[in-house]
Amino acid sequence: MAEQYVNDPMLEVFIFETSQQLEQLEQCVINSEADKEYSSDTINEIFRIMHTIKSSSAMMLFNNISKVAHSTEDLFYFIREGKAKNIDKSSLCDLVLESIDFIKIELEKIKNRDNADGLEDSLIENITNYLEVLKQNNNITVPLETNESTEKQFYIPANKLMQKVKNNMFKAEIFFQDGCEMENIRAFTVIHNLKDITDDFYYIPEDIIENNDSCEAIRKEGFKIYLRTDKIYKDIENFLEQITFLDRSKLTQLENEEEYYNNKNHSTLDRTIKIPEAHDNISEKEIQSISNNQTQSIISVNVGKLDKLMDLVGELVIAEAMVTQNTDLAGLTLDNFHKASGQLNKITSEIQDMVMSIRMVPIGNTLLKMNRIIRDMSKKLGKEIHLDIIGEDTEVDKNVIEHIGDPLMHIIRNAVDHGIETVEERIAAGKKVSGTITLEAKNEGSEVLIIIKDDGRGLNKDKIIFKAMQSDLLQKSPEDMSDKEIFNLIFLPGFSTKDKVTEFSGRGVGMDVVIKNIEAIGGIIQTDSIEGKGTTITLKIPLTLAIIDGMNIKVGKSRYTLPIVSIKQSFRPKENDVFKDPDGNEMIMIRGKCYPILRLHKFYKVKTEVTDMQQGIIIVVENESKTVCIFVDELIGKQQVVVKPIPNYINNIKKIKGLAGCTLLGDGSISLILAVNDLIG
Repeated sequence: MAEQYVNDPMLEVFIFETSQQLEQLEQCVINSEADKEYSSDTINEIFRIMHTIKSSSAMMLFNNISKVAHSTEDLFYFIREGKAKNIDKSSLCDLVLESIDFIKIELEKIKNRDNADGLEDSLIENITNYLEVLKQNNNITVPLETNESTEKQFYIPANKLMQKVKNNMFKAEIFFQDGCEMENIRAFTVIHNLKDITDDFYYIPEDIIENNDSCEAIRKEGFKIYLRTDKIYKDIENFLEQITFLDRSKLTQLENEEEYYNNKNHSTLDRTIKIPEAHDNISEKEIQSISNNQTQSIISVNVGKLDKLMDLVGELVIAEAMVTQNTDLAGLTLDNFHKASGQLNKITSEIQDMVMSIRMVPIGNTLLKMNRIIRDMSKKLGKEIHLDIIGEDTEVDKNVIEHIGDPLMHIIRNAVDHGIETVEERIAAGKKVSGTITLEAKNEGSEVLIIIKDDGRGLNKDKIIFKAMQSDLLQKSPEDMSDKEIFNLIFLPGFSTKDKVTEFSGRGVGMDVVIKNIEAIGGIIQTDSIEGKGTTITLKIPLTLAIIDGMNIKVGKSRYTLPIVSIKQSFRPKENDVFKDPDGNEMIMIRGKCYPILRLHKFYKVKTEVTDMQQGIIIVVENESKTVCIFVDELIGKQQVVVKPIPNYINNIKKIKGLAGCTLLGDGSISLILAVNDLIG
């Protein structure tokens, strides 16, 4: 089935919207689990989302997804209409989350162009059995009475609701939200769902499949449906309320057949309305006509196109530098040229800022996903844990978002497994029964800070040192190590304080993944802990990975670039400022403090004539609480640089320490971008 829809805009919309709905549904379930009972808003929200997923997946012919969503919808229909009270919320949440996981797995298959062939039978059976138990616990086995003006309703699946009133005729006018796009597809979904209510209906415009202009007609005049059914007014009203992207609707009950047939064309009087079933194939022409749409004020853009646009902006920045810094212009008086190049720089900067703003996405979704991890782990480990999230509206580049999901997951798992104590331990320590993990995101200059804090048992320095010595991971004597150096041992490959391997920890790989992923995007990690009080891990991550402000420097004939954010100051040292420590290492005194000197020409074995301190430049760079003074020949100047990866064939020959990437300078030469954390470490 997936092959039928490869590169189909309908499929892209389906995947995007279903993924968003699943995330929303997951958070709704987790947030409501702590309440004593489900609120009507929560029940309606779960019912609405599952109804939407059922309809859209059925339209796309992914029947296993539709069946799972339909079963879950039936369950919450009963809870809503039957006013069920005796509910085992934990088991109900488990069932809904299991349904969410099933649909997520099938969506991944569809994204990978595989068949969505997961077996849904056992999950549907579990939901059906739970529904039967729920009916017995609430003693609802017969129809419930309603007001005299309405009819009796039977609590059976939503698509089989029966009413005593027959031959009711209605006119429904539907208006979709502005900018929702693909109104013809939305209308087609509504028609597809009508088969749950009736098979006697017609709609205007009638050519939503064949006519590309039907979108505009629906947008301006609405989508009108005339139907004859055995359902009452309230049922049809409920049906309309479940429509996705509905802005408003108007429902009118018609008095006679003359009103019902008044707008039906003679050419379509006997027309059979075809709804695709599982064995039907939508033709390529139909797919094309459905997916064609007019431009909206808000549109969805393929991520690959944004990446390509960002690459082009990077090339534009490089091209601008190659023009304005061309060596052929050296020594020439070019007032008009400099005026024009200044204007070009202004426009280029504005384009860059605009593209960057388009790529910025809130970090909230990534943080909220941690709720599920905490929920599942705390149940299995018998712990009570509450997650506080602060700053979910903080925005970062989408590429950064993709790199921090795994590190966050491992840190949270570590906090739940190692940090937060059991209920008994917390009571004995005089703490609250429920542990708290706080996730905070905030902007600080050109960086994003993500702070993970728990009020658990904290880090035991003696235990960390003992385990590190057992694994032969210590690089120096424990007496010479600061607290932060000891805490950072937990990020070493193979390190674990867990005595037994469990499904959550004990293999010594989780926190190693954290440090590798964060450093891969130019970030750093800080760890603070007080034994018995808790642990705080801070991730410092750049806002973007694509373009940075850099300081270009020269060593011999080589060029290097240092990120501006890491530079504290630069100066030409005096002769008396430099001295050697007892181990023969060069040091420099700055405002009463001693700092080590790193001669870049020695570090990379570069030939240079500038070896005397008074002839070169000292650049003071800082990373976390560490500082080093880098000695170089000269400063070339500040410039925005486009970060390019170092080619694989270079990295494969020899792992080059201290390099974060490379860039192209205005004169066409290549500059290596230095990773300050590697140089200091």
